[in-house]
Amino acid sequence: MDNSFETKLKGNWNQLKGKAKQQWADLTDDDLLYEEGKSDELFGRIQKKTGQAVEDIKDWFNDNVG
Repeated sequence: MDNSFETKLKGNWNQLKGKAKQQWADLTDDDLLYEEGKSDELFGRIQKKTGQAVEDIKDWFNDNVG
């Protein structure tokens, strides 16, 4: 992920977390823990929980990051 995406992700995280919970209802707060610079780990946790492809998850976040 590029730096501008990481910056947008961090800046909008609370709003994005809520949208992600609506998108993937079985995600917990622990699944959605975000640490700066570790977005790939976040996407991996979401992929493991939902079975959705990581690229699809990244696309969803790109579309919703604002």
